[in-house]
Amino acid sequence: MLYFLIIAIVVALDQLTKMLIVENFTLFQSVVVIPGFFNLTYVTNPGAAFSLLAGADSWWRHPFFLLVGGVALLVLTVMYFHLRHKTPYQALALALIAGGALGNLIDRFRLGAVIDFIDIHWSNYHWPAFNVADSSICVGVGLFLFFSFFEKEKNV
Repeated sequence: MLYFLIIAIVVALDQLTKMLIVENFTLFQSVVVIPGFFNLTYVTNPGAAFSLLAGADSWWRHPFFLLVGGVALLVLTVMYFHLRHKTPYQALALALIAGGALGNLIDRFRLGAVIDFIDIHWSNYHWPAFNVADSSICVGVGLFLFFSFFEKEKNV
């Protein structure tokens, strides 16, 4: 099924890029790719998006994020099977979200934190570091919203 293939591709790209960063960088090492705009910087994030709850006690934070990630994957898959014939593009956007969620869930399970390395900045503004999984989630959400407005539901 295309849904599971997309998830597998996203997870493979995410885990491969994280492996390359871990093997070639030391924690907090940064390499300039485009001066004044883009660096590769190896950091970890024990929290959620934008380090939300990163400072919370780890005795509940780690199991909480594993549970939330697992439930999210289950919900996304149920939504996919519900939407796949009615709104196929929207359903495929869910695969991007699920792939990103699974990629980060793998990090949380293995390491207790997510590996981030894409470091975007402009002037004095610095965007929090992110990874391929985060990008997939954002693109998937954007496509899901776009298709929510423009994809016509099929009668099945």
